[in-house]
Amino acid sequence: MKVWKMNGAGNAFAVFDARRQAFAPDTDKIRSIAAEMKADQVMSIEKDPSSDAFLRIWNSSGEEVGACGNGTRAVAHLLLEEAGSDSVSIRTSADLLKGLRAGNGLVTVDMGKPRMDWEDIPLAEKMDVRGVDVRIGPMDNPYLSKPAVVSMGNPHAVFFVEDVDAYNIPQIGPLVEWHPLFPEGTNVGFAQIIDRETIRLRVWERGAGLTKACGTGACAALVCAARAGKTERKARLILDGGELIIEWRASDNRVMMTGPVEVEMSFDL
Repeated sequence: MKVWKMNGAGNAFAVFDARRQAFAPDTDKIRSIAAEMKADQVMSIEKDPSSDAFLRIWNSSGEEVGACGNGTRAVAHLLLEEAGSDSVSIRTSADLLKGLRAGNGLVTVDMGKPRMDWEDIPLAEKMDVRGVDVRIGPMDNPYLSKPAVVSMGNPHAVFFVEDVDAYNIPQIGPLVEWHPLFPEGTNVGFAQIIDRETIRLRVWERGAGLTKACGTGACAALVCAARAGKTERKARLILDGGELIIEWRASDNRVMMTGPVEVEMSFDL
């Protein structure tokens, strides 16, 4: 079985090619692989009858999840190189996604349409998704409140802040990740608007913690910012590990994510 250690804008992955033999690790095995390979996510490429591949994704804490934007870009890079083509289709448990060559070593993934209904995120109760009732700090004077929420195949809560580096994200992240409002947990973004085409972003990932980059988190931040009129529908997202270009197209409501991919090493088991 071929194995790759990869990253997308610093978001680290262990990728297993399970198209010819089964890869069925339990929770402890996923945690062990993630720790040994210093990976935020563990992924397996599997055969799919209606697309180029099925992508199975686990967070480093061991649970299987439906989406990972940078991970999909990383696997798209492998499949594009293998096929020598300009586009590939990748099915995940959340959606069917398309990977595209973007030139200069960059890869674009069509992340599909953002889900904005409270049931789709999901929330535990009906609420205005542009600012939900989550508060951090004293109830009468919270220092963080009213995050915007959206699903990009996985749930995201996005706080807009003046200075993203002014917050203790490892302390705050877990408080929001499993807040009772989010029955499936949530990723937590801290977004600082630099200008209408630039966002500085840090993300506490559900099941992975503070990571150098989060592709679906970048998509969620752009969608929430554009929806609130804070930015244009296309912006540069500056993350701890690199940069991504996110565009939420008005023509068809789909979110396109473009960024770098790096293969750090590969080996055979």
